[in-house]
Amino acid sequence: SVSMFLNTLTPKFYVALTGTSSLISGLILVMDTLAFRKVRRMVVLKPRYQQITRKATKSTSLLTGQTVGKLPHRIEECKVWRNPLNLFRGAEYNRYTWVTGREPLTYYDMNLSAQDHQTFFTCDTDHLRPADAIMQKAWRERNPQARISAAHEALELNECATAYILLAEEEATTIVEAEKLFKQALKAGEGCYRRSQQLQHHGAQYEAQHRRDTNVLVYIKRRLAMCARKLGRTREAVKMMRDLMKEFPLLSMFNIHENLLEALLELQAYADVQAVLAKYDDISLPKSATICYTAALLKARAVSDKFSPEAASRRGLSTAEMNAVEAIHRAVEFNPHVPKYLLEMKSLILPPEHILKRGDSEAIAYAFFHLQHWKRVEGALNLLHCTWEGTFRMIPYPLEKGHLFYPYPICTETADRELQPSFHEVSVYPKKELPFFILFTAGLCSFTAMLALLTHQFPELMGVFAKAFLSTLFAPLNFVMEKVESILPSSLWHQLTRI
Repeated sequence: SVSMFLNTLTPKFYVALTGTSSLISGLILVMDTLAFRKVRRMVVLKPRYQQITRKATKSTSLLTGQTVGKLPHRIEECKVWRNPLNLFRGAEYNRYTWVTGREPLTYYDMNLSAQDHQTFFTCDTDHLRPADAIMQKAWRERNPQARISAAHEALELNECATAYILLAEEEATTIVEAEKLFKQALKAGEGCYRRSQQLQHHGAQYEAQHRRDTNVLVYIKRRLAMCARKLGRTREAVKMMRDLMKEFPLLSMFNIHENLLEALLELQAYADVQAVLAKYDDISLPKSATICYTAALLKARAVSDKFSPEAASRRGLSTAEMNAVEAIHRAVEFNPHVPKYLLEMKSLILPPEHILKRGDSEAIAYAFFHLQHWKRVEGALNLLHCTWEGTFRMIPYPLEKGHLFYPYPICTETADRELQPSFHEVSVYPKKELPFFILFTAGLCSFTAMLALLTHQFPELMGVFAKAFLSTLFAPLNFVMEKVESILPSSLWHQLTRI
């Protein structure tokens, strides 16, 4: 059967097969050349698996503190965190709604905030005080106007700190108005805190009330520091944050250090930023995009002003450049969504009130406040652009396997869609995408093989199709030639055809 198959093949078939193979080889050569030039412009690091593995064994889990060498078989459930830099509803989120007509917050996000308010601002003894009893109901209200009316009602009975907080967050239309209300809340909150501090050891109820008053006081001072930062009084904001962290060192759940890092970057106090990172970028503490990308920014700052991809590809990377690139790879592996926002390849929206670590919501929250700091460092975005995609060449496919951190969670996309408004296109990166020339070559080879098989099986029918295709392909050219012949003189056209 093989000899019969070979004998039936005509010389035309061999000529066509040889020509097609030459065409495919030429296309592959062109594609490879273009890909090589692109790679030369990008800094491609050879995976130094032994060195990175040694570093990885010193790293710890995002959530539990275990080493990467002991990766679990099951991925931890995604945990939603309160955004440390969340905006003010009345002064910022509502203003966006007035201008665009869009709701920047989802019902799921606001429902999580309502749960946080009930947890931090209420306790079991609130029913003993009329104003606190009203506020306990107010935090459960879904209608914003009902909450605001309840806060005013509580203030008519007593100077209630949580009522001022609600009005500052939701009724104040400017940051200046919000700051005034928070100052009134601070005065009332400090009085409640001092009274409950004296009675905290008299029973479980007093202990719960003191814990609630502590949460209220910390929240007020933090929001006052954020108001000062938004109003341009950055040094004052830094002092308030430092004092708050010294006064309440155990309340790390509020992540005040992330507010401090952003304010110090605004002051360009990079030595102070490094000192804060040295304390919080620890193997026993949970990581965040702010910590990872700020560490990368500081290392990139040392080399980015003189960095050139062409020069680096010729001479190789120096030690400082290698450290900067590895820091970027570490940050990108932690949250791969951030670079597209920093490089403005994807549009930003207002960050939600809650974020999912390693998710698109955290990337938006980070880039919304830190993009200006990356732009301020000369060449930092250029270094990020040249190196961030190299992360995925170093991590075994699929990315869920992880390399320096725990495997990338598979539940981030669903949670991010719940946290972010419908008009935002949620980033589902990373995806393992094949290069274009590989897909093109595979498709071309498959098409050629199918064409050869059909030509062998149905030579006459394929000949008809080939003639029809060629006639259709050359029809525009024949039409142009006919028009040219009708326009030009016959003698001139004769001379041109002879040439």
